[in-house]
Amino acid sequence: MWEKASQAESAAPPHKSFALTGRSVAIDPLHNAVRPDLADIRLAEYVFAPHYAAPMPCTLTTAATLRAATSSDSEALVELQAGEPFECLEVLREVAWGVAPDRRLAGYVDRRALDRLS
Repeated sequence: MWEKASQAESAAPPHKSFALTGRSVAIDPLHNAVRPDLADIRLAEYVFAPHYAAPMPCTLTTAATLRAATSSDSEALVELQAGEPFECLEVLREVAWGVAPDRRLAGYVDRRALDRLS
């Protein structure tokens, strides 16, 4: 009986392993969608996060301010124009967090300005 179990174990494919070697990559949260609680799935091989999200492509239907935080009085990063793409990673009450790919900036926009979330 034990021989059969060890034969089955030896027939199983080897597990892929990872080693923490070399320098870690510095990820700039201004230009990459990464927070302590959530990150863009495209960054998974570079950064650890408790949760990852796949971007949902959206388009701005009206001009909107990309902000550094959820508050409407937080730092304005850039003014986005109607028609610009936005890759949404999380929808909160009144804002969406994600990436403005044409500007290469991550931040928060008013969710009512996005075609799929209004």
